[in-house]
Amino acid sequence: MSFLEPITLTGRHVILEPLRPAHHDGLVEAARDGQLWNLWYTSVPTPEEMAAEIRRRLGLQEQGSMLPFTTRLIDPATGGPGRIIGMTTYMNIDPGTPRVEIGSTWNAASVQGTGTNADSKLLLLSHAFDVLGCPAVEFRTHWLNHQSREAIARLGAKQDGVLRNHSRTKDGVLRDTVVFSILEHEWPMVRNGLEHRLAKRR
Repeated sequence: MSFLEPITLTGRHVILEPLRPAHHDGLVEAARDGQLWNLWYTSVPTPEEMAAEIRRRLGLQEQGSMLPFTTRLIDPATGGPGRIIGMTTYMNIDPGTPRVEIGSTWNAASVQGTGTNADSKLLLLSHAFDVLGCPAVEFRTHWLNHQSREAIARLGAKQDGVLRNHSRTKDGVLRDTVVFSILEHEWPMVRNGLEHRLAKRR
Protein backbone atom coordinates (compact mmCIF):
# COMPACT_ATOMS: atom_id res chain seq x y z
CA MET A 1 0.00 0.00 0.00
CA SER A 2 1.41 3.40 -0.96
CA PHE A 3 1.38 6.48 1.26
CA LEU A 4 -1.64 7.95 -0.57
CA GLU A 5 -4.39 5.74 -1.95
CA PRO A 6 -7.45 7.03 -3.85
CA ILE A 7 -10.20 7.83 -1.35
CA THR A 8 -13.60 9.54 -1.35
CA LEU A 9 -14.00 12.36 1.18
CA THR A 10 -17.47 13.66 2.11
CA GLY A 11 -18.13 17.02 3.75
CA ARG A 12 -21.09 19.31 4.36
CA HIS A 13 -21.31 20.80 0.87
CA VAL A 14 -19.02 18.73 -1.34
CA ILE A 15 -17.81 15.23 -2.06
CA LEU A 16 -14.26 14.72 -3.30
CA GLU A 17 -14.10 11.65 -5.54
CA PRO A 18 -10.98 10.09 -7.07
CA LEU A 19 -10.64 11.57 -10.56
CA ARG A 20 -11.80 9.29 -13.38
CA PRO A 21 -12.00 9.69 -17.18
CA ALA A 22 -15.80 9.35 -16.87
CA HIS A 23 -15.84 12.77 -15.14
CA HIS A 24 -14.80 14.47 -18.39
CA ASP A 25 -18.14 15.90 -19.50
CA GLY A 26 -19.05 17.19 -16.05
CA LEU A 27 -15.66 18.87 -15.70
CA VAL A 28 -16.06 20.53 -19.11
CA GLU A 29 -19.41 21.97 -18.01
CA ALA A 30 -17.89 23.16 -14.73
CA ALA A 31 -15.05 24.94 -16.55
CA ARG A 32 -17.57 26.55 -18.92
CA ASP A 33 -19.31 28.02 -15.86
CA GLY A 34 -17.40 31.30 -15.92
CA GLN A 35 -15.12 30.34 -18.84
CA LEU A 36 -12.41 29.73 -16.28
CA TRP A 37 -9.70 29.03 -18.87
CA ASN A 38 -9.67 32.76 -19.66
CA LEU A 39 -8.33 33.63 -16.20
CA TRP A 40 -4.73 34.53 -16.95
CA TYR A 41 -3.43 34.03 -13.40
CA THR A 42 -4.48 30.39 -13.06
CA SER A 43 -4.40 27.27 -15.21
CA VAL A 44 -7.80 25.78 -16.04
CA PRO A 45 -8.10 23.54 -19.11
CA THR A 46 -10.29 24.53 -22.02
CA PRO A 47 -13.03 22.06 -23.02
CA GLU A 48 -10.72 20.76 -25.75
CA GLU A 49 -7.85 20.29 -23.27
CA MET A 50 -9.85 18.58 -20.51
CA ALA A 51 -9.23 14.98 -21.60
CA ALA A 52 -5.48 15.61 -21.75
CA GLU A 53 -5.54 17.26 -18.31
CA ILE A 54 -7.34 14.25 -16.84
CA ARG A 55 -4.73 11.95 -18.39
CA ARG A 56 -1.92 14.15 -17.06
CA ARG A 57 -3.23 14.09 -13.52
CA LEU A 58 -3.87 10.35 -13.59
CA GLY A 59 -0.37 9.82 -14.98
CA LEU A 60 1.10 11.75 -12.04
CA GLN A 61 -1.03 9.62 -9.73
CA GLU A 62 0.53 6.48 -11.21
CA GLN A 63 3.97 7.98 -10.53
CA GLY A 64 3.01 8.67 -6.91
CA SER A 65 3.42 12.45 -7.07
CA MET A 66 -0.28 13.45 -7.18
CA LEU A 67 -3.65 12.28 -5.91
CA PRO A 68 -6.33 14.05 -8.00
CA PHE A 69 -9.95 14.54 -7.02
CA THR A 70 -13.12 15.62 -8.79
CA THR A 71 -15.22 17.97 -6.66
CA ARG A 72 -18.99 17.44 -6.61
CA LEU A 73 -21.78 19.24 -4.82
CA ILE A 74 -23.76 17.11 -2.41
CA ASP A 75 -27.23 16.54 -3.87
CA PRO A 76 -29.65 18.03 -1.29
CA ALA A 77 -32.37 15.56 -2.27
CA THR A 78 -30.33 12.38 -1.84
CA GLY A 79 -27.30 13.40 0.20
CA GLY A 80 -25.18 11.69 -2.44
CA PRO A 81 -22.92 12.97 -5.24
CA GLY A 82 -24.43 15.77 -7.29
CA ARG A 83 -23.16 18.15 -9.95
CA ILE A 84 -19.44 18.26 -10.74
CA ILE A 85 -18.01 21.69 -9.93
CA GLY A 86 -14.24 21.34 -10.30
CA MET A 87 -10.97 19.64 -9.44
CA THR A 88 -8.39 19.62 -6.66
CA THR A 89 -5.34 17.54 -5.73
CA TYR A 90 -2.75 16.47 -3.27
CA MET A 91 0.49 17.15 -5.17
CA ASN A 92 4.26 17.29 -4.69
CA ILE A 93 3.79 14.30 -2.41
CA ASP A 94 6.69 13.56 -0.06
CA PRO A 95 5.94 10.24 1.71
CA GLY A 96 9.16 10.35 3.73
CA THR A 97 8.31 13.42 5.81
CA PRO A 98 5.29 12.98 5.10
CA ARG A 99 4.16 16.20 3.44
CA VAL A 100 1.74 17.20 0.71
CA GLU A 101 0.74 20.31 -1.18
CA ILE A 102 -2.93 21.07 -1.81
CA GLY A 103 -3.20 22.65 -5.22
CA SER A 104 -4.18 22.55 -8.90
CA THR A 105 -7.63 23.55 -7.66
CA TRP A 106 -10.42 25.25 -9.56
CA ASN A 107 -14.18 25.55 -9.05
CA ALA A 108 -17.05 26.69 -11.25
CA ALA A 109 -17.75 30.43 -11.00
CA SER A 110 -21.32 29.93 -9.77
CA VAL A 111 -20.20 28.14 -6.57
CA GLN A 112 -17.36 30.46 -5.61
CA GLY A 113 -18.06 32.15 -2.29
CA THR A 114 -20.66 29.56 -1.27
CA GLY A 115 -18.55 27.55 1.19
CA THR A 116 -17.58 24.78 -1.22
CA ASN A 117 -13.90 25.74 -1.22
CA ALA A 118 -13.73 25.94 2.58
CA ASP A 119 -15.43 22.54 2.81
CA SER A 120 -13.01 21.03 0.31
CA LYS A 121 -10.00 22.42 2.17
CA LEU A 122 -11.36 21.14 5.51
CA LEU A 123 -11.67 17.64 4.03
CA LEU A 124 -8.18 17.64 2.52
CA LEU A 125 -6.49 19.17 5.56
CA SER A 126 -8.28 16.81 7.96
CA HIS A 127 -7.16 13.79 5.97
CA ALA A 128 -3.58 15.11 5.68
CA PHE A 129 -3.12 15.93 9.36
CA ASP A 130 -5.42 13.46 11.14
CA VAL A 131 -5.07 10.38 8.93
CA LEU A 132 -1.78 10.71 7.02
CA GLY A 133 0.09 12.32 9.92
CA CYS A 134 1.62 15.18 7.94
CA PRO A 135 3.60 17.66 10.06
CA ALA A 136 2.92 20.35 7.45
CA VAL A 137 0.69 20.99 4.44
CA GLU A 138 1.72 23.40 1.71
CA PHE A 139 -0.10 25.75 -0.68
CA ARG A 140 1.36 27.61 -3.65
CA THR A 141 -0.07 30.26 -5.93
CA HIS A 142 0.90 32.92 -8.47
CA TRP A 143 2.19 36.14 -6.87
CA LEU A 144 -0.37 38.11 -8.89
CA ASN A 145 -3.30 35.84 -8.01
CA HIS A 146 -4.52 38.04 -5.16
CA GLN A 147 -7.83 36.18 -4.85
CA SER A 148 -6.02 32.90 -4.23
CA ARG A 149 -3.47 34.45 -1.86
CA GLU A 150 -6.24 36.02 0.22
CA ALA A 151 -8.19 32.75 0.29
CA ILE A 152 -5.13 30.79 1.46
CA ALA A 153 -4.39 33.37 4.15
CA ARG A 154 -8.02 33.18 5.34
CA LEU A 155 -7.50 29.47 5.95
CA GLY A 156 -4.89 30.37 8.54
CA ALA A 157 -1.88 29.42 6.42
CA LYS A 158 1.33 31.42 6.94
CA GLN A 159 3.42 32.72 4.07
CA ASP A 160 6.79 30.97 3.91
CA GLY A 161 8.27 33.01 1.09
CA VAL A 162 8.31 33.80 -2.62
CA LEU A 163 10.06 31.71 -5.27
CA ARG A 164 11.03 34.32 -7.84
CA ASN A 165 11.03 33.38 -11.55
CA HIS A 166 9.95 29.96 -10.31
CA SER A 167 8.11 28.61 -13.37
CA ARG A 168 6.54 29.59 -16.65
CA THR A 169 2.83 30.10 -17.23
CA LYS A 170 1.09 28.45 -20.18
CA ASP A 171 1.88 31.51 -22.31
CA GLY A 172 5.58 31.30 -21.44
CA VAL A 173 5.81 34.19 -18.98
CA LEU A 174 7.97 33.65 -15.90
CA ARG A 175 5.97 33.74 -12.68
CA ASP A 176 6.81 34.32 -9.04
CA THR A 177 5.27 31.66 -6.78
CA VAL A 178 4.09 32.41 -3.24
CA VAL A 179 4.49 29.49 -0.80
CA PHE A 180 2.26 29.09 2.26
CA SER A 181 2.02 26.33 4.83
CA ILE A 182 0.05 25.14 7.83
CA LEU A 183 1.98 23.27 10.55
CA GLU A 184 0.50 20.48 12.64
CA HIS A 185 0.38 22.56 15.84
CA GLU A 186 -1.55 25.25 13.92
CA TRP A 187 -4.07 22.75 12.56
CA PRO A 188 -6.54 22.75 15.50
CA MET A 189 -7.03 26.52 15.21
CA VAL A 190 -7.30 26.34 11.40
CA ARG A 191 -9.84 23.52 11.71
CA ASN A 192 -11.93 25.53 14.17
CA GLY A 193 -11.87 28.52 11.84
CA LEU A 194 -13.02 26.47 8.86
CA GLU A 195 -15.76 24.75 10.87
CA HIS A 196 -16.98 28.14 12.11
CA ARG A 197 -17.12 29.50 8.55
CA LEU A 198 -19.08 26.46 7.39
CA ALA A 199 -21.47 26.54 10.37
CA LYS A 200 -22.48 30.10 9.44
CA ARG A 201 -23.66 28.80 6.04
CA ARG A 202 -26.12 26.26 7.40
